[in-house]
Amino acid sequence: MYRIVKRKSLNPTVTLLEIEAPLVAKKARPGQFIILRVDEKGERIPLTIADSNKETGTVSIIFQVVGGTTEKLNHVEEGGYIADFVGPLGRATEIEGLKKVAVVGGGVGSAIAYPVAKALHEAGAEVHAIVGFRTKDLVILEDEFRENSSRFVLMSDDGSTGEKGLVTDALKKLIDSGEQYDEVITIGPLVMMKFVSLLTKQYGIKTVASMNPVMIDGTGMCGGCRLSVGGKTKFACVDGPEFDAHEIDFDEAIERSSMYHAFERHRHEDACNLFRGEDK
Repeated sequence: MYRIVKRKSLNPTVTLLEIEAPLVAKKARPGQFIILRVDEKGERIPLTIADSNKETGTVSIIFQVVGGTTEKLNHVEEGGYIADFVGPLGRATEIEGLKKVAVVGGGVGSAIAYPVAKALHEAGAEVHAIVGFRTKDLVILEDEFRENSSRFVLMSDDGSTGEKGLVTDALKKLIDSGEQYDEVITIGPLVMMKFVSLLTKQYGIKTVASMNPVMIDGTGMCGGCRLSVGGKTKFACVDGPEFDAHEIDFDEAIERSSMYHAFERHRHEDACNLFRGEDK
């Protein structure tokens, strides 16, 4: 059992949990993830490690309530316990040798982009962080990004905060102004990462995308997280989660991801009904 030592609501649908998991915290690196189960009968879901602290033995995760399991997880109170917390899994972000990087995050994907930006900043790289949200109420980790980047650009679809527009608009503006990046790292919705990749390909800038498809076992055995990268089948849990964005078949990934939306919605509704019944 793993104890929740802190919980914090970042916006109406996104929550941060700090979990007591000293063995995971000891080895965790930016870009890696964990797989958890809320209870013994629960499903296994992957969540990226947002932060870790070797001294306190804690690991932070940030999640959006979209399905039944995240709904259940969101109801575990501070001081409560979850059944399983396995990790760190996946390959860590490669930051060695990078001097100037643009980190592009979108929506809840910004929670994954943040530890990458932080690690690069601490390694002495010049970090330009570009993060986008639909509206002001959904913004997360703004202060943390500002503290760990040389340049910070906040975008919103409706113009309610930062600059109005898409993250690709901001990235293109920076590149056209003469900024030269060793690498662009993009993390967020598949459609966003696809268009970031298409943009950087025009400029010949190396780009890495962090993929988060459905996973079950985290060892590559189930095949649920398979992707087509450079015409070959890869597994996000063991080969990734980060890949050369210019080689990812985003259209295939988007199609496969949409297969589970109805199931997630039904599971979320079931979980909500369960908790409504307990409240009566």
